[in-house]
Amino acid sequence: MKDVIALTPKMPDSWAVVAGLYAGGPDIEAAGVNDGAVVQLRTADGRPLVAVEAPMLVHVAGEAERLLGDGVGAPPVPYWWTEVRASTAVPEAAPLAGSVAGRMRMLLGGAVWPAEAASLDVVAVPPGTGVTGITEAGLAVDVLTGSTAVVLVDRPVVPLNAWMSEILRTVAAAGLALQIVTPPHVRLTLPLRTALAGAPNRWVVQDSGNLYYDGLSGAELCWQDGTFTPVRTETREGRVAEVFADASPATDRQLIVSFRVLHENVTDDLVLGGALRTAWTALTGTGPAGWGTAEPVNLPWSTDQLTALARERSPEPTHLLAVGHPGRPALATLRVSRTEGGVAEDVILTLGYGPDETPPLDAVEPLARTLATEHGLTSMLASLRRARRDLTVPPCFEAPPIPVSFTLGGADVRAAGLDHALRPPLDLSPVRLGTAVHYPLGDGTDAQAWTVLQRLSAHLKAVPAAG
Repeated sequence: MKDVIALTPKMPDSWAVVAGLYAGGPDIEAAGVNDGAVVQLRTADGRPLVAVEAPMLVHVAGEAERLLGDGVGAPPVPYWWTEVRASTAVPEAAPLAGSVAGRMRMLLGGAVWPAEAASLDVVAVPPGTGVTGITEAGLAVDVLTGSTAVVLVDRPVVPLNAWMSEILRTVAAAGLALQIVTPPHVRLTLPLRTALAGAPNRWVVQDSGNLYYDGLSGAELCWQDGTFTPVRTETREGRVAEVFADASPATDRQLIVSFRVLHENVTDDLVLGGALRTAWTALTGTGPAGWGTAEPVNLPWSTDQLTALARERSPEPTHLLAVGHPGRPALATLRVSRTEGGVAEDVILTLGYGPDETPPLDAVEPLARTLATEHGLTSMLASLRRARRDLTVPPCFEAPPIPVSFTLGGADVRAAGLDHALRPPLDLSPVRLGTAVHYPLGDGTDAQAWTVLQRLSAHLKAVPAAG
């Protein structure tokens, strides 16, 4: 798909859609799909050309720059974000998408990304040109086979937006794999990386010539039997693309804090998100700027609103995203779920630092104490890795994170026994944090910390026999 985005201070209304419709001349028809969330421009014989997503009102400053790059020219928040997506199967579809977005800007003001795509031209579409694959829910993809849905994307950063989330859900329900194919300059956001990390989905990078490789593992790939699969040598071993393995190590760093809190006393006045806000404030000096269910993150931070959404979706789990204020890259995923013991919140908070910035490792232990005494902490792992400050994922090798510390919450300390928890057979100095125990593991530079953590975990699981 070829994406063009209109960022407008006014909401695109029916007149704007009509103006976009006429960008394709009198032979183009408009139809609603996905319960009207998408308006598709089609040829008279039903071939999809352009999909206009439902406009999203963005209240969070910095999201356009995070996902589209500096200089995008987004209006002041709040503004409307409208994605116009062109089929790659029809050459005229991309100019048509640019004309749709350009006409929105003409009527509503604002900006178009990429700026050079905007026009006011009428784009004639010859009859009988290409066909785009269509999933069962009417979602357009570039290639659809019996096993795989393939989407071609070329934008600086590919987010887990509403369209991508819907495709992931649709292909999973149909038992298909999703494979996103990009050029080598493209990066993913952390939420999309997480969504693609599990089989059978894949990020496919098309480098120069006919080289294809997995953007997360580096495995060389080939198109076989309707899907991209790893290239095998004569000994049935895989190969890693040199361009993936030879990348220079990042000088930036990321601090990753993963934790779970459990609310055992579930009442009608339970408010979620407080632990995430506490962690964010402890590590950055300010709370989250916004939250949402997809990217761009569009809603101003509100524990009341995210609690209402989780309550509405219960007993099914709720997956949410949160972002920080411009200037301090910070991104979190939050999963709210029902458990036998109550309501759990699983958080992964990632913060980015440049080579001249110092990650606040000294704030981790006080944070663990606060989460343990005030928020029902179950466990927390802090780790450090060399990776991009802007938190995007490039298609090259990145070293795994190295543990900095681990904290065991009060309930598990009681289950293991306090004496047992405080006396691991390791060169560690556990710290009591009320009912919890905190284990410093290093400064994030020695990979042996993983071995120490594994031995610590085995010790804590080996509960001594009573008596």
